[in-house]
Amino acid sequence: MYLLLAAPAATMVACQNKSADKTAAQTGANPQSPAVNHGALVSDYGAMVLVPAGPFVLGSNKIDDSGKQQEYGLVNPLYVDEHPQQTQVLDGFLIDKYEVTNAAYKKFATQTQRKEPFSWSQNGYNLIRERLELTDLDTLRWIAAEYFKLDMDVATLSRPALLQAMLKDQQIKDTLPVSGVTWFDANDYCRWAGKRLPTEYEWEKAARGAQGREYPWGDEWDPEVTNTGDNTDWPDGITPVGSFPKNLSPYGAYDMSGNVWEWVDSWYQPYPGSTLEREAFGGKNKVLRGGGGGVGHYALSVFYRAAARSFAPPETSSGDIGFRCAQSVTP
Repeated sequence: MYLLLAAPAATMVACQNKSADKTAAQTGANPQSPAVNHGALVSDYGAMVLVPAGPFVLGSNKIDDSGKQQEYGLVNPLYVDEHPQQTQVLDGFLIDKYEVTNAAYKKFATQTQRKEPFSWSQNGYNLIRERLELTDLDTLRWIAAEYFKLDMDVATLSRPALLQAMLKDQQIKDTLPVSGVTWFDANDYCRWAGKRLPTEYEWEKAARGAQGREYPWGDEWDPEVTNTGDNTDWPDGITPVGSFPKNLSPYGAYDMSGNVWEWVDSWYQPYPGSTLEREAFGGKNKVLRGGGGGVGHYALSVFYRAAARSFAPPETSSGDIGFRCAQSVTP
């Protein structure tokens, strides 16, 4: 068994047991569930929420006094890069209400001729409707089975039925957070959209509020509130943005815990007042926040805390790394 730790694409360590945090299935995340009306969210995907100016609690003074590092087989001690807990003051800013979706990123990639995430060439998402309509029936059936992996007997479907099923699958993928993007991709997208990546401090304030919540929704871990990847039947463990309505920050941003890790603008550095020294510090790694689902790890609640820090080299891309954008507010 393996556990992918803090830096999702950087470190793999042995893990003896599945964590007690691994959760039961969450029916609200099932694509067939009436509890989630994804169509109702589409018009709201580009929305931003205001995080007002003022102080907030950054970091923590938590100590791993219960031996979680040894229990989970982690290389680095937990929590120490969050020390010392302190109050910081920020100007007001806006942050995306949702993680940036495939549909939004596709517009950017199309207009700028940006290289698409690798997964799009493997799951049919990058195929254009006009080309599919010109494809012969046998090839369409092969594409439906090998790329779209449709859960139906494609050998008996007519051309119109196949096209409808594939286009419906692409529409569902529109609502997923984009992943498999580097920090450079995320940074360029935000600039193209007239925004920017949030700083690490901005991200943490937006996620936990001025009073320093442990999780965006409160201080108690609840595995049914967020997508950890262990509690969903969605392919690759990633769900459409906003699928977990209780996974809401104090300012109204969704999925700031779970679903995909999120790039921020900041380099991985010690906090002010910290004496911690790490080889990973310096201008080598960009910070990742929020915890992700679906790629080589168990659902360990410590990684879904709003203060938890992760990192990876900026050229890293992974199936559970995405992002959201921010925007400064003129006083």
